[in-house]
Amino acid sequence: MQDFTPLVVGIDVGGTKTHLRAYAGDGLVADHVRTSSGWRPHDPVAAAGWLAALVSGALPRGVRPAALSVGGHACETPRQCAQIRTALQLHFDAPASVVGDAELLVPAAGLDKGVGLVAGTGSVAVGRLADGTSVQVGGWGAVLGDEGGSAGLVREAARAVWAAHDLGEEPDALALGLIDAFQVPEVPALGAALESAKSPSADWGRHAPVVFAAAEAGSPLARAVIDEGGRSLAALVGQLAARGVPVDDVVIAGSTILAQPGLYDAFTAALADSAPGAQPRPLEVPPVEGAVALARSLL
Repeated sequence: MQDFTPLVVGIDVGGTKTHLRAYAGDGLVADHVRTSSGWRPHDPVAAAGWLAALVSGALPRGVRPAALSVGGHACETPRQCAQIRTALQLHFDAPASVVGDAELLVPAAGLDKGVGLVAGTGSVAVGRLADGTSVQVGGWGAVLGDEGGSAGLVREAARAVWAAHDLGEEPDALALGLIDAFQVPEVPALGAALESAKSPSADWGRHAPVVFAAAEAGSPLARAVIDEGGRSLAALVGQLAARGVPVDDVVIAGSTILAQPGLYDAFTAALADSAPGAQPRPLEVPPVEGAVALARSLL
């Protein structure tokens, strides 16, 4: 690395893992992945300290960034992101930006505008108005929302099998799969199993494969849950469009939607109705590349 070549650092802090990449020009200086354990976005000082330690540990000794950009999981409002950025700049004498992690998708795809849609454990969609104002919809967590994410799908699957049980129907493949996954003896016990979860997003979401397996086995309940999840994700894009966000391009990421063709197909079919003309674009590079692009724009 030559001394005059500015070093840019991009960081994607996800709900489970964090990815840092640093470049000097086109040369990759660091590519570091670790867990997101310890990330506390609602405490700006602690979050900035966590990020500073991450950068220090990932870069060669004595090397400091010329620009830094972070996409942070659960960084939910512009005010919260600005507070982390202010605290972060106390650690680095360099321009910095902090946005929600879903905002990395559009620049990662090489686009100037559009919607970033994530459907992994949770679900959220973000975009920007013509004046640059960020708009986020969804992302309310497993208990209240996250429809179309893995945790939301499991929650709605449980509701569907409870409803079928109350109608006197015999357990189908979806009910039997959930009973086995949550290790309970019968459908009525699913309620207590879900309520006892210490971390609903993770503890519910890890059972999402049961829903897709049941759909493959022919469960109409599972198929309906997946279809509704797809419609809910498309509705997020429709909400952004109604608020004035350009939705010509919808960049899609997330371990659930990209790994499950049934959900992806349900989403794209519903998107054609909720936002006609919107073009779905599965993200083909790591989201951290969006953070790198934002960091470059600060130079």
